[in-house]
Amino acid sequence: MTHPTAAEIAARIEDLYGAELSELEAYARDQAPGMLAALLGSHRTLAFAEQSITAQRERLQHLTRPGRQIGAHEVSHILDCARRLAEAVAVRDTQATTAGAVLRSLGRAPTAEPPTTSAAPPLPAPPVPAASPAPSR
Repeated sequence: MTHPTAAEIAARIEDLYGAELSELEAYARDQAPGMLAALLGSHRTLAFAEQSITAQRERLQHLTRPGRQIGAHEVSHILDCARRLAEAVAVRDTQATTAGAVLRSLGRAPTAEPPTTSAAPPLPAPPVPAASPAPSR
């Protein structure tokens, strides 16, 4: 299953909030925790997981390159690297799924239109009920 990348999530956040990610991060630091802070946190975690996947994959490729002797010492490093790679993939998948779902559920608020200079004509006064003739006795 293909998940959105950190770059795609960043683009969606920027589109939703109408500002660059760096500006949004600066703004969010001065605000109470909310949706923006949560989305930015998910993005940071996703980006870190993607970096970890790349680093652990490269390390695993180095540890298992053809011609390299693999002994008991190397096996522990390979297992540790594979475990870290699996954890990073799980974090990436979870963060990407969650952030993507949240972003799909949100819509950019329409911008307020400036008030027009011409005032609407006043509404006519409601009709006054006609007085009924007095009842006869």
